[in-house]
Amino acid sequence: MSRNKERLGFEDEDILEIDENPPAAAVTAQTGGGFSWATPTEMVQLPSDGKFYPPGHPLHDTSTIEIKYMTAKEEDILTSRSLVKAGVAIDRVLENLIVDKNIDVNSLLVGDKNALIIGARVTGYGNIYETKATCPSCQEQSEYAFDLNEGAVTTPDNALEKYDATLTERNTFLIETPMTKAKVECRLLTGHDEMELFKKAQRKAKKKLSESTLTDQFRAFIVSVNGSDDVVTIASFVNAMPARDSRFLRTFYAAVSPNIDLTQTFECSSCGYSADMEVPLTIDFFWPK
Repeated sequence: MSRNKERLGFEDEDILEIDENPPAAAVTAQTGGGFSWATPTEMVQLPSDGKFYPPGHPLHDTSTIEIKYMTAKEEDILTSRSLVKAGVAIDRVLENLIVDKNIDVNSLLVGDKNALIIGARVTGYGNIYETKATCPSCQEQSEYAFDLNEGAVTTPDNALEKYDATLTERNTFLIETPMTKAKVECRLLTGHDEMELFKKAQRKAKKKLSESTLTDQFRAFIVSVNGSDDVVTIASFVNAMPARDSRFLRTFYAAVSPNIDLTQTFECSSCGYSADMEVPLTIDFFWPK
């Protein structure tokens, strides 16, 4: 999520809510001995509101997605060492939970995928997320409870005006960098892009090559520079980009991406320090105590 990983249609103050009193069950699992369990489902709001998906995509102009509640089967997936090592455990869980099997998890925008991950966790273990948080002031580590239902949906509307950016007809963003004055066209990343970046980082680590996470990400979401979509031109621009332009584009991309903002107020029980903190996503997220 993304800002823990370096993260249209709703207002900035909209809140992600998962109803803990489920509606009528959508799926019934039949087991031996005549036992059956009706698995309840839930509708999760998509931060993108279905925008940025091309016509023909199952989520085009669709504001919600239906998921089943987590079961022990999904917990098995989350504990699979091979799936965790391959970085696909969460994707497999989402594949199981999404009711519409025409939806490819890898085609989801990163922000929408984050919303589903949060929604899955809430259906499985509730909206209260207890984990250890480190105080930025005294460095004391203590247990703290965060409410996942307080995650606010962020949209690109305000960011477009703030950064004087333009939304193009093909749902990309055109913006001018402050130093080089380059016209940079950006697109939103999907789960597929996220996985490709992960695999690239793994390959470099195996070969003991230097990390290039930041420039790899730039090359993934930059569509064109000054009207040229040539990959060599884009790579050359990324490698020579001044640090000020780099920071500007990273900040802009984070602001313009529809997502779930999990920033909440943290109050240290030891020193009394209080400040906004992004909810730390640890192993406790899917394995509460």
